[in-house]
Amino acid sequence: MKIRDVIGPAAAIVAPYLLFEYLKAHPNLDILLSLPRGHFYIVSLVAILSTIIAIAVGISGNRVRNIKVCFLSLAFISLAEVFSVHGLSTPNFLIHASHLPGVASQVSLLLATFWLWMSSLSSDSLLILWLSRWKGNLIPVWTVVLGLIGITGLLFPHMLDLIPLDRNPLRWVATGVIVVLNSMTMYRYFQSYRFSRFPLQTAIIYSCGWLIVAQFIIVLGETWRLSWWLYHLLLLASMIVMLAGLWKQYGVSRSLTMSVRALFTNDPLERITSCLSPSVRALVLATEVKDTYTAGHNLRVTLYALRLGEEMQLSPEQLRALSQGTIVHDVGKINIPDAILNKPGRLTPDERAIIEQHPRKGYEMCRTLGFMKEELEIIRSHHEKWDGTGYPDRLKGEQIPLLARIVAVSDVYDALTSTRSYRKAWTHTEAIDFLNEHSNTHFDSACVDAWKRICDRDPQVYRYPLHMISDNKSNYLRPAASEDANVS
Repeated sequence: MKIRDVIGPAAAIVAPYLLFEYLKAHPNLDILLSLPRGHFYIVSLVAILSTIIAIAVGISGNRVRNIKVCFLSLAFISLAEVFSVHGLSTPNFLIHASHLPGVASQVSLLLATFWLWMSSLSSDSLLILWLSRWKGNLIPVWTVVLGLIGITGLLFPHMLDLIPLDRNPLRWVATGVIVVLNSMTMYRYFQSYRFSRFPLQTAIIYSCGWLIVAQFIIVLGETWRLSWWLYHLLLLASMIVMLAGLWKQYGVSRSLTMSVRALFTNDPLERITSCLSPSVRALVLATEVKDTYTAGHNLRVTLYALRLGEEMQLSPEQLRALSQGTIVHDVGKINIPDAILNKPGRLTPDERAIIEQHPRKGYEMCRTLGFMKEELEIIRSHHEKWDGTGYPDRLKGEQIPLLARIVAVSDVYDALTSTRSYRKAWTHTEAIDFLNEHSNTHFDSACVDAWKRICDRDPQVYRYPLHMISDNKSNYLRPAASEDANVS
């Protein structure tokens, strides 16, 4: 975990709360600002921005058929509709003073928090699976139900006396729920961000943090004081940040639907390709144009390596490094002569010596392009052997970086199970026998054992890449022209 990844969200939470406490401690600064119209306008702006976000994400959720995207939309629908009731019930603006504004603000935060938390749950959770049955009806039904409840509250505001969410002890119960669920949501999205680095994940983290601070200000603040107004500004800021996150995410893929789908994809192929930077994508394409064999090979090896890394319980940062390093592990072949690289047959010793320069050449190329140490180690050391007979540095045993050892197993497995000009592809069983035979000589036995475990447990681990990604096809790296490419 990088400290700078934590500092931003932590500061965003702590700073406004400290400002709130500072204003409260200095009554001469914490002036009374009784501005019903100003309150209505700010609340309306928050509601409008929430509605825009909900519509944008809702359209994407409908197109990608992903229930978790729908939950994200439901969070902002909840905030928009219920917070609108909070604004419309401003005392002596449209109706007389009542408990409705306080209750509505609590309910809006609770519901937004709940749906954001739902969006962070694992796709195979029982609650997600149960709600998936009604995925197509969730958004329209929820929108109508909230609308009817809001209208009822405005027409009969004193009915809310039966639900004293704006008074103790219920408001502290609500605070506990909001803090716990938002903290869990922030943690889960942060874990995802450590792997994929999507702007929208960061936006959700900031928004959840500000929902927590807003709740404390609602509970501890005095109505109409300057310090109390802070929570309205925090909610406004959280909506602006979400829009900025959507915009940045859209800027990467040029498709809002693809941008949102990338957050929750269960497809291993999309998981890798959706978080490739344009520069890395261009580098891989250049490699595959140069060497026809590496077309498809790079991605298959990356898929194998990621599953192997997950089995060996690597951290999200290590998995991200594994993905970024493996997809370009053969980039040094760009500098190898075509006659040698694409020779239809076995290489001579001299030609083999030239080929064996590609890890070092790739390392020299990528270290000037901003690649991190872990990715560079994969590029340089994926052909090292456990017994020290590999190349280019003759590293031995644990001198070989762990990520490079993982890639070595994945790389050789794919080479064996792929058809070459001088031999047919081996079967899975034959390739496993080879790995077993060379365990603790060529390969780290821990990596070999982990690979066998996951293949035995889930054959799709090796079947999916072989069936979905064929050689001589690099379309997976090219920007897809989709029917929703112009959704904005």
